[in-house]
Amino acid sequence: MIIRGRAPLRVSFGGGGTDVAPFCVEQGGAIIGSTINKYAYCSIVPRNDDQIIVHSLDFDMTVKYNTKENYVYDGRLDLVTAALKAMDIKQGCEVYLQCDAPPGSGLGTSSTVMVALLIAMAKWKGVYLDGYALADLAYQVEREDLKIDGGYQDQYAATFGGFNFIEFHGRNNVVVNPLRIKKEIIHELQYNLLLSANIIKDQVKNYEKKDAFDAMCEVKALAYALKDELLKGNLYSFGKLLDYGWQSKKRMSSKITTPQINELYDEALKAGALGGKLLGAGGGGYLLAFRINPETGGLTLINEKESLLPEPSYLCLDKSGKYLLTCHCADPWHVTKIKKNEDGTFQNEVLFDDTAIVMFRIREDGGIGDVCDVAITPGTGGNGPNSRKNVDPVTN
Repeated sequence: MIIRGRAPLRVSFGGGGTDVAPFCVEQGGAIIGSTINKYAYCSIVPRNDDQIIVHSLDFDMTVKYNTKENYVYDGRLDLVTAALKAMDIKQGCEVYLQCDAPPGSGLGTSSTVMVALLIAMAKWKGVYLDGYALADLAYQVEREDLKIDGGYQDQYAATFGGFNFIEFHGRNNVVVNPLRIKKEIIHELQYNLLLSANIIKDQVKNYEKKDAFDAMCEVKALAYALKDELLKGNLYSFGKLLDYGWQSKKRMSSKITTPQINELYDEALKAGALGGKLLGAGGGGYLLAFRINPETGGLTLINEKESLLPEPSYLCLDKSGKYLLTCHCADPWHVTKIKKNEDGTFQNEVLFDDTAIVMFRIREDGGIGDVCDVAITPGTGGNGPNSRKNVDPVTN
């Protein structure tokens, strides 16, 4: 017997950040967004012993548990550990996890994986959870049990699916409003969207600052305006509102964007885009390689690569042109460390705020290849700019 769970990834068009406490509790938050045809998957195969073996196909990692022992958060697939505890799994099984997008893509991947896990576990145990109960349980496991910063939107989007206008007034006071949008409008919107690609603590910290607070209120009002224009089928105004929302959201935290992101955004507007936004909380996390047409100046995407660490701030090629170096000035509140495995591969490990230079091989076709080396400058684990070292000059 195989029990399967699946949940969709999401994009948000407006209102992002207003679902985070304390703003949503005190002022009420609102988000308009949609799920997409990319998913997180969970498969459970029951066993006849006490062993639970979890296979993460994305991280190429296997973790084993024993149902007679206490589940411990040790930094290895803690999402699964927390789900096992929440669902009180006492029987051995094998769990297989896979997602169509990597962590940090801005599509709500971790929450979507959690929802897929809970769906499969609930099916296995014969427990019925309606949409609101499922989303609330996913929120509890992620935000309260695991203490992962964030809001409510990812869990509710992954649970309900489709186009939704979601209103937040704190926990147990969330209303999901499905939007009835004509198919031709959805098709036109999909045709005109280009999907290419942590700031939460800083955003919460800025809540009491007037400019940041006013920006949050504007982003909330924007969600209502976007909903109205989308229901009317007015995609021109919808696009212009996206630009207005992006300008407002940048005021919520100085870390939401980077000079490189601003430059890319400005180039998109010059090329005819009406507006856009960064998916997720902000800060970056992807590298993209393009081929330039020497006659037209047009760009063709060769490939994209996860940046391994957050906030890739400077890029450069070495003199031979065979390697790409990226600098990562880790946020003082990030606690991500790169660990080199015995087989020469690299993986993320949650410890403290390191900065690093990551070296990628350049493929023969000009695309970005695998990571071949990492130089780490250890941080101190503090909560300020002196807790990290500036590695940017190394690439200059």
